[in-house]
Amino acid sequence: MVEMIIQEVAGGVSVEMDGQLTEAEQDEVAHKVRWMLDLEQDFSAFYTLVREEPKLAHVEERAQGRLLRCPTLFEDTVKTILTTNTSWAGTIRMVEALVARFGDPLSADTTRRAFPMPEQLAARGATALCSAAGLGYRAPYVVELARAVDSGELDLESLKTTDMPTAELRKHLLAIKGVGGYAAANLLMILGHYDFVPVDSWALKTVSREWYGGEVVEQAEVEASFEGWGEWKGLVYWFWDWSYRDEGGDEKKENIEDEKPVIPAI
Repeated sequence: MVEMIIQEVAGGVSVEMDGQLTEAEQDEVAHKVRWMLDLEQDFSAFYTLVREEPKLAHVEERAQGRLLRCPTLFEDTVKTILTTNTSWAGTIRMVEALVARFGDPLSADTTRRAFPMPEQLAARGATALCSAAGLGYRAPYVVELARAVDSGELDLESLKTTDMPTAELRKHLLAIKGVGGYAAANLLMILGHYDFVPVDSWALKTVSREWYGGEVVEQAEVEASFEGWGEWKGLVYWFWDWSYRDEGGDEKKENIEDEKPVIPAI
């Protein structure tokens, strides 16, 4: 396990590590950092598309569009599964419990732990993940995923560089137990494919408030609301300046925001 300290500095970020690294190790670290900070994508076409939309005027001004990602797609997939059918607070609780019970302590700070490796979770049964981390029905999915990755049966990392069309890539993601339409759309965004909107209860609620006067809407209405944005619709949804932010008091805003599963964005 390689430990890195990444922090913001004037004009960029710095990466600190203990010990001397070989040239190959330096290349690997650089690759990981570029992936985690989403530094290799070109958003010029996205900026051109949204430039005239008032609800997206802030995106180009702030150079937004990048999504913060985990070092491995395995970690992002597990965390995405843990966002299903729960609140954001519930997701945080489950992830923190997984790390506390099954992750290795960091040598630089033994009070902190790394996210568990596939082999660490593969060695545990669903019962252990339920009792130790409260994963509930998600536990068998996480264990099966960990075992498939650990055995080499499933190569998630190869999906980072695949040239397969979005529809085919989506089929691969949907074949993972525990990954449904919402989770697949979330993972597609992490992989740089924004053709789908991750529709969950938060999306239904905010789209209802934005365009339907609070009336009940279904997935079809959410998707129709962003259909005109083509291959960028997922990113448009993610950075849309929702009207609820200008409505009501701080308590209302906080209640809505607390329900939103988050891919950290910059």
